[in-house]
Amino acid sequence: MKDLSRVNNPHRDDKVHDACGLFGAMNLAGKRFPGEMVIKAMANMHFRSNGLGGGFAVYGLYPEFSDQYALHVMYLTEAAVKETEEFVNSRFKVLHSEAVPTQPTEGISSPPQFRRYFVDLPERGIDGVSSDDYVVARVMEINTGIDDTFVFSSGKNMGVFKGNAYPEEIAHFFRLEEYQGYLWTGHGRFPTNTPGWWGGAHPFNILDWTVVHNGEISSYGINRRYLEQFGYSCTMETDTEVVAYAVDLLIRRHNLPVEIAARVMAPPLWTEIQRMPESEQNLYRTLRQVYGSLLLNGPFTFIIAHQGEMIGLTDRIRLRPMVVGVKDDMVFISSEEAPIHLVYPGVEETFIPRGGEPIVASVGQPFRRRKTIVQRQPQAAAV
Repeated sequence: MKDLSRVNNPHRDDKVHDACGLFGAMNLAGKRFPGEMVIKAMANMHFRSNGLGGGFAVYGLYPEFSDQYALHVMYLTEAAVKETEEFVNSRFKVLHSEAVPTQPTEGISSPPQFRRYFVDLPERGIDGVSSDDYVVARVMEINTGIDDTFVFSSGKNMGVFKGNAYPEEIAHFFRLEEYQGYLWTGHGRFPTNTPGWWGGAHPFNILDWTVVHNGEISSYGINRRYLEQFGYSCTMETDTEVVAYAVDLLIRRHNLPVEIAARVMAPPLWTEIQRMPESEQNLYRTLRQVYGSLLLNGPFTFIIAHQGEMIGLTDRIRLRPMVVGVKDDMVFISSEEAPIHLVYPGVEETFIPRGGEPIVASVGQPFRRRKTIVQRQPQAAAV
């Protein structure tokens, strides 16, 4: 086998600076398809991960329970199962529960126990709180208050499958070849500053928001403290968790457009803001003042997904790679171009977005690059 360590890690330190591997595939018509090509694409980027984390998110997964919240829960002990199920049954109306199907897989030993619960809100009502806020609060309550239990997926008609292994091993373990969805994202992890464990693998989720990430969030501390003011608790020991909660806060709770939320997390540089028309300067100065604690420092590429939409975003100077491919009704976002051509030959258009430019694909709409809000002004000629 060819030794790529010198290519990927020329200094032979403990980091590979171009990992992890990301892949997203979405059908713009909302047609469900098997996950084979996403699994194949992740396997093609095998060397971007090191076996300490892999996972997938699937949308359109549970059409028979499309109106119920699907809670995917991992348990480390039998005592945790008993306590959590008592909690879930007392806080929700459970329509169906079952073990998440798995199978023995080479490379995976001593996994947690996995169960899923399809739940409605309790019949007694929720006292004026929105249904989504109620579910978020209960997820946080379980993850912070019940030992050895983690709710790692909580949306409707979607699910996250992840663990401490290579992504193709996780796909085999969870029998993902048996599922279909109209939107799939995948992640192969190469941890650099946080532990590799089952809950710390990607995607990260709250409600139907999922995030897969390549990079490091050096602003994690201030981002986390800001989000805690709004009831979010970070329990997965990985910096990416703050991004899932940030997009839920900005887009769902504060009702910001995707483009504005992107400019909160990856804002224009101050030198760019100073060259904008006055009205835009006022907008971006206000965003920096109100949401300054949600600015994400560090190199990153994200694929963010929720019902009906897939979003790609890089840091402002694009220190992590992202390639977009489009053909027919399919849109792909990837860390590399090769997997796109491998799984969908004849892709008609590929491009590399600008740093901080959100790439948005939506069900029912033809794909087009949305205009960036920032209108870059020409540099003044030197005198």
